Amino acid sequence: MSNPRREELIKEVLSNPRNQKDEVQALQDTIYVLGGKWRLPIINAICNGHRRFREIERSIPGITTRMLSRELKDMEANQLLKRTVLPTTPVTVEYSPTEYCHSFGDIILEMIKWGKDHRERLKANRE
Repeated sequence: MSNPRREELIKEVLSNPRNQKDEVQALQDTIYVLGGKWRLPIINAICNGHRRFREIERSIPGITTRMLSRELKDMEANQLLKRTVLPTTPVTVEYSPTEYCHSFGDIILEMIKWGKDHRERLKANRE
């Protein structure tokens, strides 16, 4: 079965002839930036309106303060998040997704969809 959207994407992204080295490098770059246990849950939390450190931390079960701090710094360095210091007393720090972060929103939605479908598939096979 042919999907015109998928075929167009293949033409746009993959070279002809295929270059395995370039494809692997691109996958590794993506995994480096988005990989790990906490990156996508942090992005999801921030995109769901949790802007302050403690709000983000409370919205992600199991993440430690140290890990969240490290991940936020790395994600800011990779231009996925913007850190804003507000001149309040005490000082308030808020995190927001950048436009660059929003550029892979469709990918995250597809991953969520795939995860839900996968869970249902496994559940159906157990019954």
